Amino acid sequence: MVTAYTHEPFTDFTKEENKKAFQKALTYVNTKLGQEYPLVINGEKIVSNVEEKSINPAKKAEIIGIVSMADKQLAEQAMQAALQAFETWKTTDAAYRANILFRSAAIIRRRKHEFSSWLVKEAGKPWKEADADTAEAIDFLEYYARQMLELKNGAPVNSRPGEQNVFNYIPLGVGVVISPFNFPLAIMAGTVVAALVTGNTVLLKPAETAPVIAAKFVEVMEEAGLPAGVLNYIPGSGAEIGDYLVEHPKTRFVSFTGSRAVGCRIYERAAKVQEGQIWLKRVIAEMGGKDTILVDCDADLDLATSSIVYSAFGFTGQKCSAGSRAVIHQDVYDEVLKKVVELTETLIIGSPEQADTYMGPVIDEKAYKKIMDYIEIGKEEGRLMTGGTGNAEKGYFIEPTIFADVKETDRLMQEEIFGPVVAICKAEDFDHMMTIANNTDYGLTGSLLSNNRDHIARARKEFHVGNLYFNRGCTGAIVGYQPFGGFNMSGTDSKAGSPDYLLLHMQGQTITEAF
Repeated sequence: MVTAYTHEPFTDFTKEENKKAFQKALTYVNTKLGQEYPLVINGEKIVSNVEEKSINPAKKAEIIGIVSMADKQLAEQAMQAALQAFETWKTTDAAYRANILFRSAAIIRRRKHEFSSWLVKEAGKPWKEADADTAEAIDFLEYYARQMLELKNGAPVNSRPGEQNVFNYIPLGVGVVISPFNFPLAIMAGTVVAALVTGNTVLLKPAETAPVIAAKFVEVMEEAGLPAGVLNYIPGSGAEIGDYLVEHPKTRFVSFTGSRAVGCRIYERAAKVQEGQIWLKRVIAEMGGKDTILVDCDADLDLATSSIVYSAFGFTGQKCSAGSRAVIHQDVYDEVLKKVVELTETLIIGSPEQADTYMGPVIDEKAYKKIMDYIEIGKEEGRLMTGGTGNAEKGYFIEPTIFADVKETDRLMQEEIFGPVVAICKAEDFDHMMTIANNTDYGLTGSLLSNNRDHIARARKEFHVGNLYFNRGCTGAIVGYQPFGGFNMSGTDSKAGSPDYLLLHMQGQTITEAF
């Protein structure tokens, strides 16, 4: 039996020594800005003809790094390197592969504040959000390494007289990992190492707005002893190399985290069998949510208030699990609404480099414009209670915004905004609350604040989401504690950080020998 893992603790920034240590790391990272980051193909560093600047979303004039971009020719070169590396990596002992993850976790743990500082600079994450992102990356490395040690000998099956039966798991092949900007270390690392530790090789196309963090992670994997060609770092535009790799006949699986629109496009294109393709591609997709917090008439109203505010505005609402809509029982609607507005107006908005900042910028100009457009829609659909303005002069800042009296079918209640906007809707009774809870196309997370055991029992059966929480917010899943993934248009319910996740990267093989 493999030793159980307890997740990486979050840093307590109320302690002065921790604040000083983080500030020291941030100062160090500020001396490393503007460097060039080449592609990594078969262990070789390649500077391409096209480079893109990664900028600080809180300070648009500041360049985090200059990143080489892959074209189709370089993507094909990476594919060939990954195919060649797979022939040896697939038979490498699972314990050896797991040990590389353990070593990588140890490296990141030693440099925890440094990695978090890169998240502050490139993704605009405040200290606590960055620290949690780095801790989750360590968790994924540790957890999946241990899971592989559990799976390496397969699963027991029965044998009968005269024959021996063995059931093993073997890797799939070359995987394309397309990672998101919102957890550019944790999700990127988790999706990459799940594929690697199971014996696959990887082409990593990181988020275009957070490629430097991915480059830093690739450096760690190399330092930990990962052989050349097993992990290839190929930033590039979706239009240039995304479709090309998804449709490539040698791609065996695609692991994607991002928007519904892109996820559906990948799912469709991966389904088509290309000339020379001899398998059906597997798609592992996490595609977002429109997550609901329900507040019952007998709920702890202070707990409900903090659950709504921190679920809605953590990392500027740029989480697929964000509680972007709240449904409140009519008996407590006015009181909860008042408390939510008051708490929201205490949040500190500003530079994520400051220790007391709760909410920093949104990721880029495209996101800023989209969210501001939704705020205009909200002014037509509901009652603006607080926020509603943005400032993109120096960085992409938007105030935490609350709309009340939104109807359950309005766009603000139905569409994923991915920003600091929450829609609040009034429910007549618990039946009405449950109807609204399930009336979106998504099914990722949800939360019920209630002290009514019958209502909690009903919600367990009726609230159709992959991650359901009672009497707490709807964000903050921990690896190994709350396996994460959703239903319907939230994706393939791949349940990251679960005992099942690695199996998605392998295929079962039965071997029978008759005597």
